[in-house]
Amino acid sequence: MELQAQLKSLADKINLLKDKIETEESTKHAFILPFVNILGYDSFNPTEVVPEFTADLGLKKGEKVDYAIFQNGDPILIVECKNWKENLSIHGSQLFRYFHVTKTRFALLTNGVNYQFYTDLEEKNKMDEKPFLEFDITNLKDNVVNEIAKFHKSAFDVNKIVSNASSLKYTKEIKKQIDNELQNPSVEFVKLFANKVYSGRLTEKVMEEFKELVQKGFNQFISEKINDRLNAALNKEAQKQKEEQIEVLVEDENKVVTTDEEMDAYRIVVAILRRKLPVERIVHRDTQSYFGILLDDNNRKPLCRLHLNGNKKYISLFHDNKKEAKHPLERIDDIYLFEKELLETVGVYEGE
Repeated sequence: MELQAQLKSLADKINLLKDKIETEESTKHAFILPFVNILGYDSFNPTEVVPEFTADLGLKKGEKVDYAIFQNGDPILIVECKNWKENLSIHGSQLFRYFHVTKTRFALLTNGVNYQFYTDLEEKNKMDEKPFLEFDITNLKDNVVNEIAKFHKSAFDVNKIVSNASSLKYTKEIKKQIDNELQNPSVEFVKLFANKVYSGRLTEKVMEEFKELVQKGFNQFISEKINDRLNAALNKEAQKQKEEQIEVLVEDENKVVTTDEEMDAYRIVVAILRRKLPVERIVHRDTQSYFGILLDDNNRKPLCRLHLNGNKKYISLFHDNKKEAKHPLERIDDIYLFEKELLETVGVYEGE
């Protein structure tokens, strides 16, 4: 979660600043070196991050790659940087030349927004033409964050990354081919399905008809699958909410006693959140187990929960994944220490 939060913070910074960044050098310092630091490497330590790294290229002397990241005295990743506005597709040649004269198995081409990681799956010590991992840092998916984590200093393992790189690369290419077939089905693709459902001769006219049918059939199939999953998720969430409401209703109201301390704590939470929310949207709901504070009186939108009636006092906070995390309180005024987290929870629900 920490890595994901750091990458999200960098992505926010990039979106905020990129229009003010004009040069490649500024891109390096504002976007790329912070990414290197997130991976656990100290960009100010010349034994870990070497700028303007030079390798012997035989007849071609004096050419340098922007950075080389070292571990245990050996380069593990060479990095070629470009201005964030530049298209990376035309800039792989220099990195390609460097790859085979260093001990590294990995190369990174980046403009600070788009990242392309390469290795040598096709031929040993010769950089592949296509990256095995490619992403836009401003639009990261969870599975990509997991792959980035493998390059972190604390987890870096050459053999594990190379082994996984093959799966990543070919899965990506297969997905691309599937997309191409769905957009414009090839003759072979159409024949594959036409032969299974049509017993007549596959004339040119029949193939034209089946091309449209195959494309239509796949689009409908995908749409139906998505709807099925959405409906299943909605039904599951509705059932969960119903169970929570029943749980609240069946509690013996006589056993629920709202204390003055709980109301004082509620007022502190309101004082913090009223900068972002109208007071009427911050609703408290007391239960036998905890004193809950909800957004819009919605069980699916807990802002926090207060546990004040036991020997030890706690506040429960809810982050991006809505997983409850308890934090001890010495006194209710300590709630002010969690101002940032409370406001961030509001931001998640409000889509900020």
